[in-house]
Amino acid sequence: MKGILTDRDIVVKVLAENKDTIGVKAGELAEGTPITVQVGTDADEVLNVMAVHQIRRVQVLDGDQLVGIVAQADVAVALGNADTGGVVEAVSTD
Repeated sequence: MKGILTDRDIVVKVLAENKDTIGVKAGELAEGTPITVQVGTDADEVLNVMAVHQIRRVQVLDGDQLVGIVAQADVAVALGNADTGGVVEAVSTD
């Protein structure tokens, strides 16, 4: 796994720079070290990982197999306002 690629990455790194969308490969756009949690990680630890690393999405592994992604929106739906607010604040703080 090289990284995570979002729609924002495509807009900022391809469209805003007027690159040829046909010629750009996903591997060229993914950056950084992937931050992951294991499938058995509890919700509090997932929120902590997102806050510490200031990321909006964290990949979920079962061993070394990618099985999903937890995003801020998932936190909002599953855990409610207090937890969501804490994660949003931590991720957005410089």
